[in-house]
Amino acid sequence: MDLIADKISHRFGALDVLDNVSFTVASGEVVAIVGPSGCGKSTLLSILGGLLQPNAGAAKLRGAPPAGSLNPLTFVFQDFALLPWCTVEANVEFPLVHTALDAATRRTVVDDALKRTGLSDFRAAYPKQLSGGMRQRVGIARALAVRPAILLMDEPLSALDSQTRELLMEDFIRLLADGAMGAVYVTHNLEEAVRLADRIVVLSRRPGRVREIVEIPMTRAERGAIDARGRLLALQNDLWSLIREEAIDAEREVQHA
Repeated sequence: MDLIADKISHRFGALDVLDNVSFTVASGEVVAIVGPSGCGKSTLLSILGGLLQPNAGAAKLRGAPPAGSLNPLTFVFQDFALLPWCTVEANVEFPLVHTALDAATRRTVVDDALKRTGLSDFRAAYPKQLSGGMRQRVGIARALAVRPAILLMDEPLSALDSQTRELLMEDFIRLLADGAMGAVYVTHNLEEAVRLADRIVVLSRRPGRVREIVEIPMTRAERGAIDARGRLLALQNDLWSLIREEAIDAEREVQHA
């Protein structure tokens, strides 16, 4: 299943946020979205996921979802969005409760999602008993439970320390390795973008426009090699050169608001 951003524009009142944004996320592809602060990245993700209706243009799905998919598009949020009164298992099962799946099938799906995210031994724990990284794994497991075609990830690692971020980055790479599931990955972190994405959409300062779409000329497996670090750093520097001046302007705008 492909996700298409077709000439999307949006404003909040008199404030233009997005202007004529177009790109396609092909089946199994990971597309990162980067740009200066306030350029409309999270707004764009909300439009792609159907949470917000754009003023112009549209987000479209093309093709059939994977077999057994209960929700083709599923969000992974920065703040985990867990139910504190529910166990890990109950949080993961929550989006399945009102589906047509019977209890035994739900249990099988939840077991698989917990296993894929390394949470099987924590199924009876509550969110307050878990570290930030483990809570984010619960959010990822809950998203996997509905068998999405495309994950919509909004700064999913930004609230975590660097060590935990690195471990979860490795988890994402593993979960996306077989190409069965694609992703749109919004981030301020250019290292995350070059590590995870097949292509990177670079947005301009507000109103966000597609300034450039950068192809990453390595597989994610190749990027894990020690000798790939120099090439990844060069790609990261190239991205920074595209947004640096506008990022400085955006920061000054915030400081003087």
